[in-house]
Amino acid sequence: MARTKDPAVRSLLLDRAAQMLRTRQPVTLRTLVADTGVSTMAVYTYFGGMDGLWTALRQEGFIRLAAKLAAVGMSADPVRDLAALGAAYLSNALESPDLYRVMFDAGFGLEDAGAADETLHCLVRAVERARATGRFRDEVDSLELATQSWTIGHGLASLVATGPLPHETLAHGVPLLTALFTSAGDEAGRCRRSVELGWGWTPPAGPASPDRTDGTRDSRPDPGP
Repeated sequence: MARTKDPAVRSLLLDRAAQMLRTRQPVTLRTLVADTGVSTMAVYTYFGGMDGLWTALRQEGFIRLAAKLAAVGMSADPVRDLAALGAAYLSNALESPDLYRVMFDAGFGLEDAGAADETLHCLVRAVERARATGRFRDEVDSLELATQSWTIGHGLASLVATGPLPHETLAHGVPLLTALFTSAGDEAGRCRRSVELGWGWTPPAGPASPDRTDGTRDSRPDPGP
């Protein structure tokens, strides 16, 4: 009779790998299981090997991103919500920069590509709400605008969380998103106020992320001028 897999062991190995990435430790078969109480065989049992582990870890990055986006409460202002989703995206990247890198490593597949796609569709739905309320023009392509918004967030995250620019660079998100959303039909002054409100979004109080330690820098984006 086949032995039942313990999901706690799978989670343990994923959290261990994420922690090792955060602390810049080399992730190998032996270093991964060191001091965990499980054998190297567990990596094969739960992931089919190290390639499978990286695939699962990439998926874990999108799972955590989805949780961060879900924490953004939708309001009566869809433009504010779009900016807040961008702030949540950045918060996720800044909390787990090495896991963030793995998320976009196309050298490994995804266990559930649809779940990863759903993170973008959170923005698509917000764009559709902005169209429905008259903030954006009817002819605006929701997927295209959501992708452009995502691109701004991804660019800032790459430059700050995993790149050379300082945290203060995140303030550029306000004028960039304001320009994008006004080009979609929103009124400039109202748009700026909405974006500033959304860009100031912070994660709700609760337990810290598994791969974050005390003393790390505040991960929320600067609200901009």
